[in-house]
Amino acid sequence: MPQHAAADVFAWIDDEERARERAGLVRSLRPRPADSPLLDLASNDYLGLSRHPETVSGAQEAAARWGGGATGSRLVTGTTELHAELERELAAFCGFEAALVLSSGYAANLAAVTALSGHGALVVSDAGNHASIVDGCRLSRAGTAVVPHRDPETARKTLAGHDGRALLVTDSVFSVDGDAAPLAAYAEACRAEGAALVVDDAHGLGVLGEGGRGALHAAGLAGAPGVVATLTLSKSLGSQGGAVLGPAKVIRHLVNTARTFIFDTGLAPAAAGAALAALRLLAREPERADRAREVAAALYGRLTASGLTAARPDAAVVSVRAPSASAALRWAADCREAGLSVGCFRPPSVPDGISRLRLTARADLTGDEITRAVETILATAPAGATDGGRA
Repeated sequence: MPQHAAADVFAWIDDEERARERAGLVRSLRPRPADSPLLDLASNDYLGLSRHPETVSGAQEAAARWGGGATGSRLVTGTTELHAELERELAAFCGFEAALVLSSGYAANLAAVTALSGHGALVVSDAGNHASIVDGCRLSRAGTAVVPHRDPETARKTLAGHDGRALLVTDSVFSVDGDAAPLAAYAEACRAEGAALVVDDAHGLGVLGEGGRGALHAAGLAGAPGVVATLTLSKSLGSQGGAVLGPAKVIRHLVNTARTFIFDTGLAPAAAGAALAALRLLAREPERADRAREVAAALYGRLTASGLTAARPDAAVVSVRAPSASAALRWAADCREAGLSVGCFRPPSVPDGISRLRLTARADLTGDEITRAVETILATAPAGATDGGRA
């Protein structure tokens, strides 16, 4: 046996783990039971549809008809009639010409950014963008310019300096603070400089726009020339998967060039069925979108009135600052011990380095549940939380 065979080639991981422990940045998996007693303000189930009987029935019926999996990539055997039906209804609901369903929102962002840019192109990316957009930029082989958060003027100037294919990519609602992108100004910058606009509407679908049709619909940009949307089926629609929406020729281009579409197994039929059922339910009950925003406003108002520092929500995400990463972790754990599940965002998940509790304003929360959540957060707040919270 070679002398070096017994060496631990992963010894460096131990050093990194210790460093994470010292910084209070250790992450771990925590399986939840099907009947969790916790009040959920941590998930992305904005409209409370993941357990709705119609959503569950949609998944069950699709699995019974089409089986447990798609059986292959979308270009081989993985495209069912159900996938095509979901794409047609999703595009029509959101106001776009066509849609393409992928296995996740992450895959959708990688597909859109890489297939619409490439070597010699320029991608301008908002500094607050989701990691999936960041990774899309890295994989695109294009030149990438990261511009300050929500700064359309700098974005326009950056686009103006490039001769050739270009696109501006942004979240519609940023997942850390829940603030909205200046979509109208970004669109104007793109029009002025001949660039495409790609918007990740993961946190806008189901919450913003008429009846929850999304942030681009609210901004009057749905279906506009040069505009492409990506979204997830795993938030407001309570299922799994992602989609790209845009002009039909863009979708045809992605079918032929997007690696996360071509080389990935198609979305499982159960997920497609659940998403389609939830989409139809939202179309019948558009007031769910209004309620999600009302709950967010109520949480923000009551928490800030009590001295906590929170970002004013533009959609359904309410972000509350914590004094440090370790304080945020303890705060979330204390909330959990008291029966409330909240998100805990710490570096490197937060681009500004400020740790937070992240609350989901679900449309199905009752007034009593909102009161319970607020009282629990206040009762468990760490020292310094009412002083603005510094990372």
